[in-house]
Amino acid sequence: MRSTMIVDAFWDEVWNAHEPDAVDKFVADDVVIEAGGQEIAGKENTKNWVKQFLDHVDDLRVDTIETFQDEDGTRVTSRWVLTGSNNGVLGTEPDGKPIALTGTAIWTVANEKLQRGWVEQPPSSCITTSSRSNGMRSGRL
Repeated sequence: MRSTMIVDAFWDEVWNAHEPDAVDKFVADDVVIEAGGQEIAGKENTKNWVKQFLDHVDDLRVDTIETFQDEDGTRVTSRWVLTGSNNGVLGTEPDGKPIALTGTAIWTVANEKLQRGWVEQPPSSCITTSSRSNGMRSGRL
């Protein structure tokens, strides 16, 4: 399987399906992810990280903007947008408003498993809220 397909499936089968336990299928036992200034090490901590996001973003969805890999498939970059309703994401006050976060994730891949990840996302002050009547607009939650 191409490494880009593994990353896309990780977004779909873990995040979009709201199935943190599906992490087992995609990451190495000793996976390490750096995200938001913290290091998440191991499968169980990765599952907890996913659960925390799912708890703080109702109707969470991750859509990839683009995903590409290096020549040998050992490194994948994915640009994405996360949408849903704010239930306290990134320490903000839960208000139920629609949100959108854009970010980038870089993954190392070996043996068809994600080994290490670096996830860059904006601080809470840069979260975008949306209005159903006029599309996306920038603002604070």
